[in-house]
Amino acid sequence: MLIDKLVHTLKLPEGVNVDSGGPEVKVTGPRGELTRHFENAAINFEQKDGELRIIGKKLRRKDKAMIGTWRAHLANMIKGVNSGFRYEMKIVFAHFPMKVVAKGNTVTIDNFLGEKATRTAAIADGVEVKVKGDIVTIEGNNVEHVGQTAANLEKATAVKGRDIRVFQDGVYPISKGVAQ
Repeated sequence: MLIDKLVHTLKLPEGVNVDSGGPEVKVTGPRGELTRHFENAAINFEQKDGELRIIGKKLRRKDKAMIGTWRAHLANMIKGVNSGFRYEMKIVFAHFPMKVVAKGNTVTIDNFLGEKATRTAAIADGVEVKVKGDIVTIEGNNVEHVGQTAANLEKATAVKGRDIRVFQDGVYPISKGVAQ
């Protein structure tokens, strides 16, 4: 079954511009720019009157679903270059005091559960990590990179070989949202 035409629109905030010439779509705004590859023969982009339209003609079911996915990606890109994304995580320890330091493109965790070895978590491109007291703040324009950095940090402090009901040490997310 084919759908003749489907149009999704996204309002562009002031100061945000979208360049959709070809399969590479570039979104620029006050915080920088993001680029993503979108390629489908049945789907095109059109920008006018402060809106970005995603237009699909002669769509199959998978193409219709793709339009919704692309709309979500573009909405996140627009939000990212306009205001950015911020995750906050809390450092929790009860047995051994942990030392968490962000340096370069890695976060190092020392003395996790009294271990001698240092644990590390990778920081994705374009993401800034700050550690202040027991709060870790992760900020960036790309929501996928910010989320991946938070996941890397949480995974690096996973408790293995011990009862997690007793050893609840780790770095846990406490808030996600738009940066201020």
